[in-house]
Amino acid sequence: MGKLVDKTYSSAFFELSLEAGKLDEYTEEIRMVKTVLEDEPQFATLLNHPQISQEAKMDMLTECFEKRLSPDVFGFLRVVLQARRQEYFIEIFDAFLDKVRKYKHIGRAWVTSAVELTDAQKKAVEKRLLEITNNVVYEMEFRVDESLLGGMKIRIDDIVVDGSVKYKLQSMMRKLEEIQLA
Repeated sequence: MGKLVDKTYSSAFFELSLEAGKLDEYTEEIRMVKTVLEDEPQFATLLNHPQISQEAKMDMLTECFEKRLSPDVFGFLRVVLQARRQEYFIEIFDAFLDKVRKYKHIGRAWVTSAVELTDAQKKAVEKRLLEITNNVVYEMEFRVDESLLGGMKIRIDDIVVDGSVKYKLQSMMRKLEEIQLA
């Protein structure tokens, strides 16, 4: 049920954003609302609480967001709340942001390395990813995991490229085990 809700609402709002010619503006506003809901889980809990009336929930939404958002974005939040789908706000926002990234050819990559990468190395990784994909820019997230021993692991959406020393050692161990079993 959740995936259908995410897709339906995010697609409708994405189309509205394009038609209004305000995709960038609305994207930033959606990011802001998403950040508030993630940073203030008590607020999200109140919006989802079954013993709080819809009217009280609408008042909370109005108090928090009406003056900070464009009428279209605030109206979208109201529609989702009126349809009693507020428990899916984060998923809807994530689906919307994914549509924006796809539309603008913005990739997302998670890079895990054994040591902290320098700025030059980070730029080199992004440059290489841009060369091998259709994207024009990447939102990069870098992490350090010393257990990799060396090299790096890169995840782009559902694709993982593991060039870590740890993976190569594990692969060699599997091959050696196969030889011993034969």
